[in-house]
Amino acid sequence: MAHSVKPNCFRCQYFRVTWERQNPRACEAYGFKTREVPSAVVLRSSGLPCMKYAPKEGNRL
Repeated sequence: MAHSVKPNCFRCQYFRVTWERQNPRACEAYGFKTREVPSAVVLRSSGLPCMKYAPKEGNRL
C-alpha cells in the first residue's frame, strides 16, 4: 500500500464488526478490537499507517 493513501478500514478485507458495545470494530490482521477505526489505532500506536490494509475483492470504488 502506498503511504500517501489513507487506508479505509470499511473497505479492508480484515475489518470486522464485532457487535460488542464496548468494542464494535475489529482488525483481523492485527488481532484487536476497538471503539475507533482500527487504522487510527495502528497509526497512533506505531506512528506508521496500517501496513496490512488489503482492499476487499469486488470493491467498485
